[in-house]
Amino acid sequence: MALEQITKITPMTSTELIAFNKISPTTSFNQTDELSAGGLDPTRFDPQEAWYPIHYVKDLDKTKPTSFTLLDRKLVIWWDKNADQWRVFDDQCPHRLALLSEGRINEEGLIECPYHGWTFSGSGKCEFIPQQPQGTKAEDSKRACVNSLPVSVCQGLLFTYPGNPENAPKVRVPIIEPLEDNSGEWVCIDTFRDLPYDALTVLENVLDSSHVPYTHHGTVGNRQNAAPVELEIVKSGREGFIGAWEEGPRKGTLGRQDTIFIAPNFMYHDLTSKQFGRTLTVVYATPISKGKCRLFARFPFKFAAKLPGLFINLTPRWYSHTNQNTILEDDQIFLHYQERFLEQAGGSQKFNKAFYLPTKADTYVSALRQWVNQYQAEPFKEQTLAPPLSKEELLDRYHSHTVNCASCSAALANIQRSRMVVGILAALAIILAPLLAVSLDSLLAVSLATGISLISGATWLGLGQLEQRFFKGSSLPSRNHP
Repeated sequence: MALEQITKITPMTSTELIAFNKISPTTSFNQTDELSAGGLDPTRFDPQEAWYPIHYVKDLDKTKPTSFTLLDRKLVIWWDKNADQWRVFDDQCPHRLALLSEGRINEEGLIECPYHGWTFSGSGKCEFIPQQPQGTKAEDSKRACVNSLPVSVCQGLLFTYPGNPENAPKVRVPIIEPLEDNSGEWVCIDTFRDLPYDALTVLENVLDSSHVPYTHHGTVGNRQNAAPVELEIVKSGREGFIGAWEEGPRKGTLGRQDTIFIAPNFMYHDLTSKQFGRTLTVVYATPISKGKCRLFARFPFKFAAKLPGLFINLTPRWYSHTNQNTILEDDQIFLHYQERFLEQAGGSQKFNKAFYLPTKADTYVSALRQWVNQYQAEPFKEQTLAPPLSKEELLDRYHSHTVNCASCSAALANIQRSRMVVGILAALAIILAPLLAVSLDSLLAVSLATGISLISGATWLGLGQLEQRFFKGSSLPSRNHP
């Protein structure tokens, strides 16, 4: 069965579900003329042999290099204006191994090493070595080249392929297939954040819908909606699995929810209800290093009415991100510790002993861990987690999101400028009020100056509270409010 067929699942009748269950678990998710992600060995899944999103394109700056770490491999992203495309290189100059991400894109559109000025074109070829005598050609050596990774831009995300570059064109980029219908009816909220736990922990968490009423009570959940969650696996294999929740969330009031996990880092829930239309909860979990990943979360909606979509499109992206960060922080702290407890208990191989999973609500969690174990898919298996971070570090927003987000960093700069202006205005009003009282002997002038100082002071305080939302989250989650 083709991946396209699977990822366009719609709710099935009981008869259709029975027929679908009869499909062999070994049937490939990919088309027959393609390679499956994970490499050529059918008994294991090589995490290198897959496409990973590493940045929203809208958050990249074409005028300077951007660093990123994928699977413990330091990379540099940069815009090649000569080829009109994004490039991803290993982030080290072949000369003295300096970080290219600390360099610049020069006037010729080449990436330039900050250490000695060696420059490289989009293919990775060295084009200029300032220190060599005229007439010599050291740049023609293969040793002078930088390794360039395959790239693909799909649905607003920049993907790269860290494995064998010859395999990259044959492996399908994991996109959200329903968004390809080109109907123009979809609206999408998206966010991202660098999280202090493994990509597998993120996937395990989002696959588990049963935690939402409790963990996210007060944000996107409600304890009153907690109920038995009867999950089942419809199909599974090396490429991932498909699951179904016949009753669906909120005690069945929204309708059936289908879930798809496409190995190694992509999953989504697919829900269609009469009240809200079709809703997808999409997650890419890109592994950075042991105990760290970048989450890309996308929430496409196809509403039955036009008004909700209009409100979403009018909401500033930065404002949406501050709210999404609050939701992510609902489980940030205990997930950071949970994976350390699992490691102490023997890791993924011992998950059945470490976790007590007596209900069908944990079906997807078990399926994910079984997939990891069966196909030896853990990317940092021989490494151990670092000591746990403090609460303050875990709730950091600036370094984990704001500094890497074009919308939030611009909004923060505007808020800081506005705060400075109203602060100056408040100070001037406070200084002028007594002077006006003495010089003009006018109650109206004094009242006006006092009013301006009070309003400016309140605005200054309000902007200060808003500014802090770009730097850190609250240590008291909504579920624990009195």
